[in-house]
Amino acid sequence: MASYNRVILMGNLTRDPELRYLPNNTPVVNFGLAMNRRYKNQQGEQQEEVTFVDCESFGRQAEVINQYMQKGRSLMIEGRLKLDQWQNQEGQNRSKLKVIVQTFTFVDSRGGGGDGGGGGGGSYQGGQSQAQPAGGDQPPGHEPVPEDDIPF
Repeated sequence: MASYNRVILMGNLTRDPELRYLPNNTPVVNFGLAMNRRYKNQQGEQQEEVTFVDCESFGRQAEVINQYMQKGRSLMIEGRLKLDQWQNQEGQNRSKLKVIVQTFTFVDSRGGGGDGGGGGGGSYQGGQSQAQPAGGDQPPGHEPVPEDDIPF
């Protein structure tokens, strides 16, 4: 039987990223993402539902997320679901579903919208920057495209 494990989420970080290193010096970052859903209930009243998801990223991606993201900033991620299972101190079985980030895109501007400028974002995939984060900060290895190379 074939299977497919892919999720795409866009939301706001619920806390600052937490960077740590594995024994082999691989960077790992953990962060939470909150997604809001607005809808009308059967009585016609506006309702809001919030979904919280824990996320984890490895390698250079982890360092970039830790460097440029903070609580409240918007991020779009693409990745796969992973189920962690363990026993707590009382011996009860516990489990938690999280997203292992494979690619991400910066969504908002670096200054949080107060700088008067526009600002899309940037995306990062497997060690290569595809666009710069808004606000002038650039991930390492990114070179801006000269204006005369823009096709419009």
